[in-house]
Amino acid sequence: MYDWLNALPKAELHLHLEGTLEPELLFKLAERHGVALPWGDVEALRAAYNFGNLQEFLDLYYAGADVLRTEQDFYDLTWAYLQKCKEQNVIHTEPFFDPQTHTDRGIPFEVVVRGITQALSDGERQLGVTSGLILSFLRHLSEDAAQATLDQALPFRDHFVAVGLDSSEKGHPPSKFKRVFARARAEGFPAVAHAGEEGPPEYIWEALDQLGVVRIDHGVRAFEDERLMDRLVDQQIPLTVCPLSNTKLCVFDDMSQHTILKMLDRGLKVTVNSDDPAYFGGYVTENFMALHEGLGMTQAQAQRLAQNSLDARLVK
Repeated sequence: MYDWLNALPKAELHLHLEGTLEPELLFKLAERHGVALPWGDVEALRAAYNFGNLQEFLDLYYAGADVLRTEQDFYDLTWAYLQKCKEQNVIHTEPFFDPQTHTDRGIPFEVVVRGITQALSDGERQLGVTSGLILSFLRHLSEDAAQATLDQALPFRDHFVAVGLDSSEKGHPPSKFKRVFARARAEGFPAVAHAGEEGPPEYIWEALDQLGVVRIDHGVRAFEDERLMDRLVDQQIPLTVCPLSNTKLCVFDDMSQHTILKMLDRGLKVTVNSDDPAYFGGYVTENFMALHEGLGMTQAQAQRLAQNSLDARLVK
């Protein structure tokens, strides 16, 4: 089944580039810049990937990102991910990047975006993987900080295709960012947002009604709200679900409890994605495989999930 799933043409719509930083590359970049790491070796770092919740993961995620400092670093990070796309027949990807993670460390915005977009351009030309980059705001920071990030981004508007919202969900509702999303939409950028992962179904309502999003990232807690489920079906709002992430971060205790196939059979436009694969144990094919092993996903269901991802692209 793995080989069949791997060969299936797929798009990935929920992927944090900083979350593809494999331990081997992290140590290589740390050596490149003389950065002292708190882990003795790759194995010790992998052993630290035992998270009790989203915040525990984010603490390690932001610590790892400190090795990303030059345009070449961001190129190497993105290129390694695109090679994985090629291996798994991910023919299109719409990755997120978090400029605030880097600009707050003194890394110029243009260093980040140029390194990433050069790799994406090379990926289309050399690997045949098309893409559209999404600029994400960090929700644990202020809306004013997001506005400043949008100011920095607009001179590079041709390098990204949409804006998003990620990071710590609890206590940071989408409505906190209503004005900056309205401004981004006025500038011509469609919007997506993380909602309904650890946050309640109300956050999904807010993302739709107050941020004007065209796609919900995660969204698994929609299953708790029948009226919301009806709306998502009626409007065919895509959900970019990340099964391994959901179990690694204890949104579900076990894959057998995951609701993605029930949502699929209910008529929701759910898709399969890897989120932060270096930290959660697998890329897109591994996420599909986890659904087959944990939920008995059939080939027909896998084909529908893959087609949903291709249909839900922002860049056609």
